[in-house]
Amino acid sequence: MKLLSRSEEVILLAVWRLRDNAYGVTIRDLASKSTGYEWDFAAVYIALDKLTRKGYVNKTLSKPIAERGGRSKCMYTLTLDGKNALKSIQKVQKILWQGISDAAFDLEEYQNG
Repeated sequence: MKLLSRSEEVILLAVWRLRDNAYGVTIRDLASKSTGYEWDFAAVYIALDKLTRKGYVNKTLSKPIAERGGRSKCMYTLTLDGKNALKSIQKVQKILWQGISDAAFDLEEYQNG
């Protein structure tokens, strides 16, 4: 099984959540809001390029938009393979986190445990 990187996971989840409104700016904004980390466009587009090459997202151009000077947006949609990749990484994370409670992060318990 080939696992997603953390950045690929965040971007792929953003595409899924945004549905028909997934393009560079909205993906970046949701990734930044969700992680509390300010994503730059290069990081977003690098992840989107990798996800497109892996077949996890499809990239299409929108109709030309007057507000953008007649330019189109690159829109992204989740594929079935992308959804399956998310399901796989979720399963791995559940297994890895199994049995670890919030209390385990208490430094005193860690030192004694």
